[in-house]
Amino acid sequence: MTLDNDSLWVRFNDASRPCPCCGKIFSGVFDIGYDHPDPWPHGNRTESGKDELIVGHDRLGSDLCLLGEYRFIRCVLSFPIIGTDQNFGFGPWGSVKPENFERYVRNAQDFDGCFAWLTNQLPWFDNDDTLPCNLIPGAEGMRPYLEIHDGHEAARLQEDGITFDQLLDIYAAAGQEVRPHLTAH
Repeated sequence: MTLDNDSLWVRFNDASRPCPCCGKIFSGVFDIGYDHPDPWPHGNRTESGKDELIVGHDRLGSDLCLLGEYRFIRCVLSFPIIGTDQNFGFGPWGSVKPENFERYVRNAQDFDGCFAWLTNQLPWFDNDDTLPCNLIPGAEGMRPYLEIHDGHEAARLQEDGITFDQLLDIYAAAGQEVRPHLTAH
């Protein structure tokens, strides 16, 4: 069953239809990224306007982070959307062992992956603790992606997909309430 006939889905993907109440326009699925791993205590890199935040020995760039003895790599966590050929993604950080971090930094193209902990809280998902994942290399020039280990609801959804309604719930939990703009006439 596809979403092609779902009026909310059609409006969500129609960049030529402004919301009648506010003029907001949607052009389909958008991802949710994270500026830094949750444990990072030194502020937001994007808001600082700097390419890299450096505080003592701690460093935060757009894709790599060193925090004391901890190492983080920016990843993609993707969920297929049921009834479409599209995916929704988070841009979280994975915590890896220092030796795996060094292997990745030395040559991301020859990196064969490793174990990682998801270090960002995901809106809507029940993940009060960090989640165990496999960090899998991305295609050339792309970020690696995270595959959540079995035993967590997010792992099942990563495999089976999320509904459009669940996607809207995720956006609402992340502070991006979309529904009212799709139902307004």
